[in-house]
Amino acid sequence: MRTFLLAGTVNALLAVALGAFGAHGLKDRLDEEMLDVYKTGVQYHMYHALGLLAVALVADKLRSASAVKWAGRLLLAGIVLFSGSLYVLALTDLKWLGAITPLGGVAFLAGWATLAVAAYKLR
Repeated sequence: MRTFLLAGTVNALLAVALGAFGAHGLKDRLDEEMLDVYKTGVQYHMYHALGLLAVALVADKLRSASAVKWAGRLLLAGIVLFSGSLYVLALTDLKWLGAITPLGGVAFLAGWATLAVAAYKLR
């Protein structure tokens, strides 16, 4: 689970850096609506970076190693698709990117559901 520990810490670092960039570097460049879109990307990025850390920390306690790995992969995919599409949307105003964001949301949901199934199987 070293991979997910590393992915979680790197993504938490990125979420903080991107949040600071948004707060200081973008506040005068983006309108309020696009700044809110960017902030949503940062919030979900951090939440799911913490989720990756949780995956890494509970992996040895859950029997279903495959499900735990899939949960981590899905959370990571969600960060890329959901937060990544919101960052690019806010910075470029390419509206078609809004169609990608829900795919990231589905990946987040699937990741948490997969982790829940692995926890349910714990005896």
